[in-house]
Amino acid sequence: MSGSLSEKARLRAEALARRDAMDGAARIEAGFAVAETVAADLAFEPGTVVSGFLPIRSEIDLRPLMAILADRGARLCVPAIVGEDLEFRELRRGAALEPQGFGTYAPGADAPVLDPAIMLVPFAAFDRRGHRIGYGRGYYDRAIARLASAGRPPRTLGLGFAVQEVPRVPDEPHDAALDLIATECGIHRGS
Repeated sequence: MSGSLSEKARLRAEALARRDAMDGAARIEAGFAVAETVAADLAFEPGTVVSGFLPIRSEIDLRPLMAILADRGARLCVPAIVGEDLEFRELRRGAALEPQGFGTYAPGADAPVLDPAIMLVPFAAFDRRGHRIGYGRGYYDRAIARLASAGRPPRTLGLGFAVQEVPRVPDEPHDAALDLIATECGIHRGS
């Protein structure tokens, strides 16, 4: 296991370096391309709870996609860090946001907590099988597992840039693939 952890750390660092090296304008254009592609592909009923994320560092900016989904009737939420876990707080236009650490923001503790039916998930690296490497803290893995164990497994969509692709993410039997990965180059369905 320690070998796969060091391999994940290496792949994470290399993928993040490629992402960081992207030109800012290319990052913005890629975000719009992903928004158009996912919006055209993603079907849901109005009122469906969709969790997005607000970008940190050089992450893809999902705000254009989240605006499209809200206009189509999605009820949006974003993760807030509570201890070692994520809770998904409703995101409303004009609502105040509070720092969460790691350079991200979320609505305050008074915002409604929602269980997403669809999760837009960030990643440091991904492979075409739908496996991802996160940032190493396991927040999303625990949140997905918690929802699944409560009988509400979410649809999971990993979103990022094509430069974050790696040939193969080291995975273990308990690792679940994402349902799909979307980059500016298109959509990859998980296995």
